[in-house]
Amino acid sequence: MALQSVITGWLNGAASEDGVRKMKKLLVSWAAAGLFLTAAGAAFGASWGTPIKTLGSGGVEFYNGQYKFNPPHTNHGAFEWEGMLKDANHGDGHNVYMQARVEGHGWVRYNGKQKTTVKLHQSNWDGAQLYTHHAHLRACRDRGSLRPDNCSETLDFENKKAR
Repeated sequence: MALQSVITGWLNGAASEDGVRKMKKLLVSWAAAGLFLTAAGAAFGASWGTPIKTLGSGGVEFYNGQYKFNPPHTNHGAFEWEGMLKDANHGDGHNVYMQARVEGHGWVRYNGKQKTTVKLHQSNWDGAQLYTHHAHLRACRDRGSLRPDNCSETLDFENKKAR
């Protein structure tokens, strides 16, 4: 109610010194709250892992990637990765995908979408182990059943803490 009377008085041109002081305090508190929320949002979107270099091969691109090896008993001790998978050639009619592999297992495929970019965030692990030692990652373009897919170089990752 007091705020309403301050604003009403201010709009009517009869702002008292007390009302002006209250209005300034209100504006300062709103600015502080805005700065706090902005900082919290920036911290939430901040990096959580080690950067992955950009991967690409005719028609596919994986960028803004990062990864980490989770410790035992955290997310299965998984190799966790994320990044942006882009169909870099919209006119070719082919889909794009990522492949990830951890020791002792074959490649796992994560599909993207044609003519767009998608964010991927995945975890790969071996259920028989407490943590992952080695992992591999590559970006590919699906060229159909008659022609072989083309893939970027394969990146190899090693969990230095798992020795």
